[in-house]
Amino acid sequence: MPDATRRQVSAPNVFINGRFFSQRITGVQRYARETVACLDELLASGEGAYARWTLLVPRGTPTPAFRYIAMKELGRLQGHLWEQVELPWHARGGLLLSFGLTGPLLKKWQIVTVHDANVFRMPQAFNWRFRLWYRFLVHQLVARSPLTIAVSRFSAGEAVTCYGASPQRVRIATEGWQHLDRIEPDDRILDRHGLRGQPFALAVSSPTLNKNFALIVQTIGILGRDAPRWVVAGAANSTIFRNAGDSEHSILWVGYVTDEELKALYQHATCFVFPSFYEGFGIPPLEAMSCGCPVLATTALAVCEVCGDAALYFDPRRPEELANRLREVFSDAALRARISLAGRKRAALFSWQESARLNLGFIREALCHS
Repeated sequence: MPDATRRQVSAPNVFINGRFFSQRITGVQRYARETVACLDELLASGEGAYARWTLLVPRGTPTPAFRYIAMKELGRLQGHLWEQVELPWHARGGLLLSFGLTGPLLKKWQIVTVHDANVFRMPQAFNWRFRLWYRFLVHQLVARSPLTIAVSRFSAGEAVTCYGASPQRVRIATEGWQHLDRIEPDDRILDRHGLRGQPFALAVSSPTLNKNFALIVQTIGILGRDAPRWVVAGAANSTIFRNAGDSEHSILWVGYVTDEELKALYQHATCFVFPSFYEGFGIPPLEAMSCGCPVLATTALAVCEVCGDAALYFDPRRPEELANRLREVFSDAALRARISLAGRKRAALFSWQESARLNLGFIREALCHS
């Protein structure tokens, strides 16, 4: 038997939990999709030949074409049931890697990725059944995992403090923004909404409590007639708007946007505002910085870790601080230019390629110590 064939036959299996391909793209799914794509490129270049790599997805799930990673559709179920019931059977005999925080309880040899600890830090955002199950599941998974991957130093600490991971078995990856490099901005969104050549503050919102969109409404109230125009992309929170009163007239809600449209908004906004109470990383401010958009960011620890000295900060519980930052950035072109340049330099420190390299090294470490 040739040496190459013998090595391939004896190589361990690494299975990738591909449930994320069946989900709407938010931060976790973005991380998973981009890291897997870059991981495939690394494997195709000759790295990772010590294992056989297979992506497992629910039947009927659309997936991109990969150069090296094999893809297998399986099962009859979908979503959580697929992950808990069918995935562990098909991932037997190998190491299972999940780029999200959940995995099958019945699978012993697996690695999960901690993005945040929202169920602990923002419990009011979840019903009690979900909180109990999620806490129990993740605690069990990290207790048995050879390694636990986190996406930031902050989320690594949360893995230990909230989920009980061993500090010695936590490894830190990173995230990126280069998905925006592959696309051209769609400026038509500016013309549709009368934004071309107009100053505006941009925010990407979500109905979840930790995103703290209410702070923007409060800030508009403080600024009154001096409030800038706001453009908000993302999911609506009807409760916040119902309580917004006259400030609603300062807010242009554009709903869900494509990546191309979002890139155009980043490039033309006067500033990007990220008011979250809690994050495990923070891809939107990183995206904004990569586009040269000045960032006004919350003092949440993970966001500070990502933005460093390339953002203007405000306390997410003090709308008057955000109001002051907005006055500064809208009135001072030199400040905007300085923050824009610092943001581009800061964004250059992050990449999906580095995330893939780190994950590849962590997998090899886990296999070597199995």
